Amino acid sequence: MASGFFVLLDDIAAIMDDVAVMSKVAAKKTAGILGDDLAVNAEKASGFASSRELPVLWAISKGSLLNKIIILPIAFLLSAFLPIAIIIILVLGGLFLAYEGAEKIYEYFFPHKHDESEGITNEDLTEEQILVIEKGKIKSAIVTDFILSVEIVIIALGTVIEEPLTQQIIVTSIIALIATIGVYGIVALIVRMDEAGYKLLKYSKSEKSPSRFIGNLLVKALPLVIKGLTVIGTIALLLVAGGIFVHQIPFFHHLSEEIKIPLIIKEFTVGLTLGLLVLVVVNIFKKIFKKKTA
Repeated sequence: MASGFFVLLDDIAAIMDDVAVMSKVAAKKTAGILGDDLAVNAEKASGFASSRELPVLWAISKGSLLNKIIILPIAFLLSAFLPIAIIIILVLGGLFLAYEGAEKIYEYFFPHKHDESEGITNEDLTEEQILVIEKGKIKSAIVTDFILSVEIVIIALGTVIEEPLTQQIIVTSIIALIATIGVYGIVALIVRMDEAGYKLLKYSKSEKSPSRFIGNLLVKALPLVIKGLTVIGTIALLLVAGGIFVHQIPFFHHLSEEIKIPLIIKEFTVGLTLGLLVLVVVNIFKKIFKKKTA
């Protein structure tokens, strides 16, 4: 009886060790999406009145958690009864990621005008108007989070698709939880950087005090941090997309084995090439649609 109990504990420990290893692998695979998720949400959570930043971020976080609760069971059902669907969604997600990364690079070199909307901190707006705009921004952020959450869950699940269903559920759920708590926790710190900087400036007693130096640094660093995250997120998107194609599509897998260059360059090149192709196709369809509606 006692020996059976200890065997059970040993089996549980072995499973948890496997889960820890697989979680690390899944975290590495989803790092690119998490980086982009972080950049996108840091951008969407900024621009609010200082007193509303954390409540807005909390509302988005709850929406993100609900997204995961909806997505995870569907992903596990597909894995149990139609595992090929996971691979198909993974490749389609890779195309979307490659397109998103290529579009950001294209936008950087060939920027186009965007419709300017009133800022949510505009003093001319009434409290009701601010709340309406705020709700719209929260809804937009949650919709974006849903798309990114699908990609995160599918990529994480794709790394353990050959494992037993129990381990798939544990590993993918851990990554989904990290994606919510980790990302939005860091976003909260980022969007409050300037506020912390202003407080340090307010309480600094001299021009050369350390608190004034740190305060100025935090205030000036916020836009640079968001821009930096955007650049890193774009590169990571293309690397993740390229990795999906290289590992899931035999043609690219064999091609990568024949070309003797570092794997990271192969993945980036494949991701960028396919992303640009999808971008061209999407732009052609946009032009055709505009002509038909004109």
